[in-house]
This record gives sequence, C-alpha cells and structure tokens, in this order.
Amino acid sequence: MRVGAIVLAAGSSRRMGGGDKLLADLAGRPVLSRTLSAFEECDAIDDMVVVTSPANRAAVTELCRGLSKVRALVNGGRERQDSVWAGLSTLRAADIVAVHDGARPLITPGGIAACIERAQEGTSVIAGGPAVDTIKVVDEGERVQATPDRQPLRAVATPQVFLTATLRQAHEAAQRDGVLATDDAALVERLGEPVVVHDLGAPNPKITSPEDLSIAEALLGARSEVRTGIGIDSHRFGEGRRLVLGGAEILGEVGLAGHSDADVLTHAIIDALLGAAGLGDIGAQFGTGDPRWSDGDSTLMLVEAVSKLAEAGARPQSVDATVIAERPRLRPYIERMRMRLSEALQLDISAVNVAATTAEGMGALGRAEGIAAHAVATVRMRRGVPVDAGADV
Repeated sequence: MRVGAIVLAAGSSRRMGGGDKLLADLAGRPVLSRTLSAFEECDAIDDMVVVTSPANRAAVTELCRGLSKVRALVNGGRERQDSVWAGLSTLRAADIVAVHDGARPLITPGGIAACIERAQEGTSVIAGGPAVDTIKVVDEGERVQATPDRQPLRAVATPQVFLTATLRQAHEAAQRDGVLATDDAALVERLGEPVVVHDLGAPNPKITSPEDLSIAEALLGARSEVRTGIGIDSHRFGEGRRLVLGGAEILGEVGLAGHSDADVLTHAIIDALLGAAGLGDIGAQFGTGDPRWSDGDSTLMLVEAVSKLAEAGARPQSVDATVIAERPRLRPYIERMRMRLSEALQLDISAVNVAATTAEGMGALGRAEGIAAHAVATVRMRRGVPVDAGADV
C-alpha cells in the first residue's frame, strides 16, 4: 500500500511573540526542518505534501530542497481542516495518509512507522497517550462543573493515520454538514469508523510558544550526547603557493605546500569534527588520491565534512582553534577567518574561536619553516547511531 504524508505548516504562530514557530531555531535547525527530516527518513513514507502559507512559501520551499519524498508544496486555507483538504486533494495516489503538524518536531521515523503499521490493518490510528493532568469541566465563568475520571482519557497529537478513502469521505461529509473539528480523527469518528490511540512512548509536544522551544530543546538533548574531538595539522611553506588560513587568503605571503590549498587551520578543524563523530580523519575521508581536492578550497572540504557528520547523526556545536606561526602576523585576519569558518560550519560566529600564537623560536615552527594549527570541536550526536569510520558516509 502506498503511504503519503500531509505535513501542515500553514499556522499563524499567534502565541510566538512575533516569531514564526515553524521557522524558529530549535537546537540549531528550524522546527519544520526537523519535522520534515523525520518523514523523509521514515521508510514507510512514499510521498509527502507540505501545506504552507503564502507568507512562508519561499522559506518552506528552501527547507524542502533536497528532500526526495516531497511531491508538492500547496497553500493552506483559513482553518486547519481546509489545509488538510488542500493536502488531501493533492495527494491522490496514496492508499494510506498520515497527517502531521509541522510544529511537532520531536516525532521520530520509528514513531511514524508504528502508527502506519497499525493503520495498514484498516483502522484509523492517532498518536497519543494517557492524560497525566486532572481535567476539569468549567462554565463560562471558569466555575468547575465536573471532574472526569482521568483513567479513560487520552491526550492526542499527530501523526493521525487513515485509509485515504476514509479520510476523504470524512472531510466530504464535514463540508456537506458544515462541521469544523480540531482534528481529523473527530471527522472520522462522525462516520462511525473505529479510531485507536497509539502511545508513542516518547514526548511529542507541539511548539506554540517560545517556552515550548526550551522544553523541546531539553528533550532533544536527552536524545543526544555531546562529543569532543581534537585536530592537529601542519604544513611546510612552499614557494609559488597562496597562503590560505581558515578560508581567508593572506596576500603577499608565501603559501603552504599540500594537496589542496594546504589550509592547516581548516584541516585541523575537519580532523577535530571527524574525530568527535567517530568518522576517522581527514586522510580517510579526503585522501590525496581524490582529484577533486587538488589545489582545492579547503572550506568546501569543510562543508562536505559537515554534510558527512549530518549523515552520521551529528552536528557541530562549537570550534576553538589556534594557529602556530612565526610569520605572518595574523591578528588582522582573525575575524575574516571566523566568518568564513562559521559560514562553512553553519554556526553563529560566536561559536567559532580562532587564536594565533608563535613557537617562541623553538623547533621547525620557531624557525618559520611552516605553520601548524590545533583545533578542538564539539558536536552533538544522536544516541544509538552506528558509525563506520571506513564507510563512504
């Protein structure tokens, strides 16, 4: 059975204090980016339609770039129900459809697959769990009228998964009868169709306020661990070469000998990142036998290293590096280096520190025979992600 997903990203973000919840930063990535990645990585999903607002269409289009399962980006309607119908009208080939709020970024590929597996039996399935708070029924004056028994109550969320024909029938009936509901399951219930709640066994909060971002970030931290790597590189001076350090060219100086542009600072950072993620070293991932890097820009190598980390479930958090050189004087170039490196690392410049020192005349570096760099990098890595340092990740 072909399975499609409708990711709803057309909300108004009224409670975010002026920001957009879907584009808000969550541990280094936009909220919606995390949601879309979970559906992209779920093997049970074949097709995806993203429903957005005209105001966010350009930004959401950029977030969808490179996602192979996104078939269409459509504008939503005034009500959530209208947005689901817009997605459903576009997703015609699916036998089963999963509807999910783009503002629930902690959903996992495994959680999505579990809901779909139950729905393949023909029953509508919604993610949810036991209600942990006592619920009160109140009147217009907030006076308590009743306290329902909590035991049979469930707090529901998304994804909500249905046979496509059932969901389409439910929406058509609601349109005919002028009914609005807060979720799709309520529309299916009106048809008398069975709906079951599937407990994901993990938090699945919806981002509606700035405080929710802090909670979600803390929950993400519990799913990952911070690792540290150390990188060291050095190159001799070589006549006829440009001197490039941290992606910044230093004009009028003799460059360094090496396969690429011999950017020791960037190379040390790459080694530190790969080491932190358990991906070996720069030689294993960017060997001298690869013609792409002959005299190549090492910051592009750094961009690819960041991509390799992402495939392994890791993301850079910070870098601290020191260049050891008797000459030239590097202080005027430090900020340019930080800017180039932060762009390649996709980090705020405040998370990238570069310092310069000398070897005080000691050894080969002290005799100005070359330049060396040391780097320490921290990365955040998903727990339980197997890494094969020898693989072409």
